[in-house]
Amino acid sequence: MNILNLNPDSDIGASAWLVEMDQHRILLDAGMHPKRDGRDALPRYGKTGTHDLDAIAISHCHHDHVGSLPVALKRFPKAHILMTELSYLISERVLHNSVNVMTRQRDELGIKEYPLFTHDEVDEISAFFQGCKYNREIEWGAFHKSRSGIPSPTLEFFDAGHTLGSAGMLLRGKNETLFYTGDVCFRDQTILKGARFGEVKADVLIMETTRGNREVPPDFSREKEIERLVAAIHEGQKKKGCVMIPAFALGRTQEILALLALLMREGKLKQQPVYIGGLGRVFTEIYDIEAHRTHRQHTNLQLNEALELIVLEKGAAESMKLSGGKIFVITAGMMSENTAAHDLAKRMIGDERQSILFVGYADPDSPAGHLKAAKQGETFVFSPSAGRVTKTCEVKEFDLTAHANREELLEFVGQVSPRTILLGHGDDPARNWFGQRIHECWPKIQVYQPQPGKMLAV
Repeated sequence: MNILNLNPDSDIGASAWLVEMDQHRILLDAGMHPKRDGRDALPRYGKTGTHDLDAIAISHCHHDHVGSLPVALKRFPKAHILMTELSYLISERVLHNSVNVMTRQRDELGIKEYPLFTHDEVDEISAFFQGCKYNREIEWGAFHKSRSGIPSPTLEFFDAGHTLGSAGMLLRGKNETLFYTGDVCFRDQTILKGARFGEVKADVLIMETTRGNREVPPDFSREKEIERLVAAIHEGQKKKGCVMIPAFALGRTQEILALLALLMREGKLKQQPVYIGGLGRVFTEIYDIEAHRTHRQHTNLQLNEALELIVLEKGAAESMKLSGGKIFVITAGMMSENTAAHDLAKRMIGDERQSILFVGYADPDSPAGHLKAAKQGETFVFSPSAGRVTKTCEVKEFDLTAHANREELLEFVGQVSPRTILLGHGDDPARNWFGQRIHECWPKIQVYQPQPGKMLAV
């Protein structure tokens, strides 16, 4: 078995792994690096060689896992495109939104390479997407190879509990198996229940390490974090300002909306409108429509019915009054430039009446990361377009992650009992923590941190 890490950098970036198994080749994920621009954001597809690719399998529809799928298909036009049924309903919308973002960045930032693909190209390739059920084996090898006596390996999707449609993937070959976690959450969230990886065993494990550098306090509980969040919302509203919760449009937005709906139902928060972004509204409707076939809690909770959702119109974030205790659950979690979250934050940061509450990961190099790192009263560069701002608003962080904690992933290693582990999707300290702990617990397991673009025989 040969494995090639195609992420252009050794961090949380463009997730893409090429696996060669039994004379067949499959690409696991086709992401886009969120901190790079143009073709620098793409996986290193040029390192894949000239041989055909049999299939591309997508773990879930976040940009860093699916954002370069059309580019991958230009290079490998014969590849089957496999994803879960729920990802099938989301992927096309995610890719069309990527075209819109790239087009805007071309016009506003002068990135001439953008867009890397067009709306027409997304429409063309989406006809070939194949939605697959969880826990069903699929033969993904090329038909002509199977006819020549080379049996196809199989692929099975396992519910990863990270976001709607997310999956870990088990590849079964003639003599060996490989499991790829994708992004995984083992604990129940507000809507989605935790991962169902069952009693997965595999010879080789490719594992995410996002939270490897984050120690969980011994007295931590999700219930306490929710109590803290409720208190922070009350405190913000007493100041007659607004409360903003920046969140990714897919997954985080729906989890936070569900939490707000339940808190309002229980009388812990007052009934009031919640302002959201347009893309967040689209995915919220899909969460509602597909509730009946999703492994979730609160199966009868319809977010559009339980909440008075108001979609921010274009330009509203720069002009509306920031008073009266309004609640915003707004894209994007990193507060990237040219998003409603960025434009609202730019106005809120220097106003002591305002509150910005983080409920998920924010890259240290993103505007959100800059804001979180700044001390109260400090003047800092929020983003190139916003320039220097002084932090006087209330900023708090709450651990309501959709990623597994490091101890849970370490326990999963023991369950899978692989002979070889490849660590990815995490920064250097996160991967190093796992490497050290795995060596201490299971010294016979071979642990690799594969560098971008270098083939590894395992």
